[in-house]
Amino acid sequence: MILSALSPLLRIPALSDITQQTLLKMDAETAHGATITALRLGLAPEQSHPDGAELHTTLCGLDLKNPVGMAAGFDKNAEVARPLALMGFGMVEIGTVTPRPQVGNPKPRLFRVPAADGVINRMGFNNEGHEAAFARLKGQRVPAALGVNIGANKDSDDFVADYVLGVKRFADLADYLTANISSPNTPGLRNLQADEALRRLLGEILAARAKAKTRVPVFLKIAPDLDEKALDGIAKVVLATDLDGLIVSNTTITRDAVAGMENATETGGLSGKPLFDLSTQKLAQVRQRVGHLPIIGVGGIHSPQSAVAKIEAGANAIQLYSAMVFGGLDMLDRLKRGLAAAVRAEGKTNIAQLVGTKTDDWAKGRATV
Repeated sequence: MILSALSPLLRIPALSDITQQTLLKMDAETAHGATITALRLGLAPEQSHPDGAELHTTLCGLDLKNPVGMAAGFDKNAEVARPLALMGFGMVEIGTVTPRPQVGNPKPRLFRVPAADGVINRMGFNNEGHEAAFARLKGQRVPAALGVNIGANKDSDDFVADYVLGVKRFADLADYLTANISSPNTPGLRNLQADEALRRLLGEILAARAKAKTRVPVFLKIAPDLDEKALDGIAKVVLATDLDGLIVSNTTITRDAVAGMENATETGGLSGKPLFDLSTQKLAQVRQRVGHLPIIGVGGIHSPQSAVAKIEAGANAIQLYSAMVFGGLDMLDRLKRGLAAAVRAEGKTNIAQLVGTKTDDWAKGRATV
């Protein structure tokens, strides 16, 4: 998914002299490159005031100035982690990075579903590989929790071995790691979510983590297309390990929410607003199964109300990407203000007090935004 190509960050004139209309006429990945360049050159506005105490929270021992993160997929090559943090994100997750550089799937591989504020992508883990990302991040001060999302090369003989290489490379550099086994764009990757494959994956990843100098938290990112039986299996495996948390969820291969719309038949993962209800229900169902295990909620956040709903469904923190595609750069500030207002409206003092307050309603499909 390429953020700036769809409805770019360049809504804010300071980012570039290129108009939004011009970018929307560009090839998707060309426009994305322009946005990354602008951010790398320091043309993004920095947060002008500290976040309120009601948004300060912790996640797996990490202190977050706020619970809102940039999801993986935007900064695939670790080029703009610091500028994103300075914009005001509490977390910045780079990647997905694979051991070896990978060109990804053939173009075109990114499509807007404008009628639904949705995006379909089949990028295929296009990235410059471990060494390029490591070189950019080494010694860099990122004033937010820095996550590294690791994956496997498409042509790898052993996907699990690739994840182990990711842990070894980034365990002493990242604030947390995410094992992305839920992208629909690498054939066979989602099979790692099945019981025996997942046991082996987590066993080897966590064994590699144990050998690192520091105990970096490790998250597992799962798909929203899993049924409840599959969620039972994942929960059982996860709770038998010392995995630190889950990210729910990745993009969906379903099209019910966009049936009949422009580009809806394109192959790939659907994200954006059409993903919200499905991903949030799965989040709540996972919360019911894993107790107090930390969860990062992702998928379809598009308004302050939807951000609050993710927290209430059971997320300890949230990540976004497509929200800024259609909502603009100021979406981040609007979401944070909405979260703070919700805390006050409930008579609470901190966002953590809202976590899971409506889990059952979301799990049973009784809630919506």
